[in-house]
Amino acid sequence: MEKKNVADYVLTIPDFPQPGIMFRDVTSVIQDPDGLRLAIDGLIDLIGDTEFDVLVGAESRGFIFGAPIAYKLGKSFVLARKPGKLPREVVSKKYSLEYGTAEIQIHKDAIKPGDRVVLVDDLIATGGTVAAIAELVEELGGEVVKSVFLMELEGLEGRKKLEKYDVESVIKYEGK
Repeated sequence: MEKKNVADYVLTIPDFPQPGIMFRDVTSVIQDPDGLRLAIDGLIDLIGDTEFDVLVGAESRGFIFGAPIAYKLGKSFVLARKPGKLPREVVSKKYSLEYGTAEIQIHKDAIKPGDRVVLVDDLIATGGTVAAIAELVEELGGEVVKSVFLMELEGLEGRKKLEKYDVESVIKYEGK
């Protein structure tokens, strides 16, 4: 039996959520124990020997991948959430989406000055969410040392918004 890689677990749904879009479904990866293991291990491999203190995961699928990575590497894990979800004092950043704006928050005390931070999410598309999280980390005195993603939609050029950071992805798709 041929050994699978994590891309083998990603289901592609044509014309979702609209005609012409090839939706890359991460739920098919995480619902399979081998797919989930390959995804977590692949992201850990991308982090490699990067020295860091804190891992920040983007709501919500960044939590799925970030928490087990932080656990395995013995690092703290910080949630980057939509407004109104965090109970203590927060810092916020509004950012542009393809159609409209969004906002992301983290606890003000989650990042300490000098912390070296790795960002994790399931997908880099336009890069807006992770760019906003990186700005929050820097506003609190942290340094983003790496950003890792399970999947990348290269056609949306999200790396352009993150060009000053070390960005890596396990799987790259040419289109949108």
